Amino acid sequence: MYAPERQQEILRLAQESGRVDVLSLAEEFQVTAETVRRDLKALDRAGLLRRVHGGAIPVGRLDFEPDLAERDAVAADEKDRIAQAALAELPPDGNVIIDAGTTTARLAAALPVDASLTVVTHALPVAARLADHPGIALHLVGGRVRHRTRAAVDAWALGVYAEISADVVFLATNGFAPDSGLTTPDLAEAAVKRAVARAARRVVLLADSGKFGQRHFARFGDLTDVDLLITDTGLSPDDARSIESRGTEVVRA
Repeated sequence: MYAPERQQEILRLAQESGRVDVLSLAEEFQVTAETVRRDLKALDRAGLLRRVHGGAIPVGRLDFEPDLAERDAVAADEKDRIAQAALAELPPDGNVIIDAGTTTARLAAALPVDASLTVVTHALPVAARLADHPGIALHLVGGRVRHRTRAAVDAWALGVYAEISADVVFLATNGFAPDSGLTTPDLAEAAVKRAVARAARRVVLLADSGKFGQRHFARFGDLTDVDLLITDTGLSPDDARSIESRGTEVVRA
């Protein structure tokens, strides 16, 4: 089990029982007590757990993550414009990765039926939209499926993406900002997003302007890791210039 997955599980156990202790966690995850202490220290720094003698107790609740249908209804027009603009970034007869997200799912829905591409995705909604496209060679990455995002996560997905070198990845995020970078509520989801960003030669981030300045628990990259940000006109020209000054091209659709 990777550290982000283990820390997410520690958070869940702390929320359920009200307290976790180092020795029990070490036995549960078959790791050393020192490894658990490092996990607790990381979660304490993030403000989600408070360390106490021999273990930790939860602080507040886990970072809230709305259901997929609820998120899809937010900024719907902006997401459609972003998806249309993203079509120009498709490599002819190339191979792409489409990340899990409501805007990336709209990109998948906008792909022409006669498109000729190889598409890799770990997102069930994306795969469902592309399964009947005869010109698309669709590869569905497996793993544990998170109900809130309908996305595969954990070791299986991470292992597959480590073996891929795509032309472009269309990446999604819950929040982005020059200082806090790219963030999402779930650690396991963040690990997969980090892996897909590394699996392509060009990174295109699709994110509506409402996500600018939002920060979530799990950080998976910097804006400097992004070649192109496609957003909407709700992002101010000043903020767009600030992002571009760090080396990321910005398109406001």
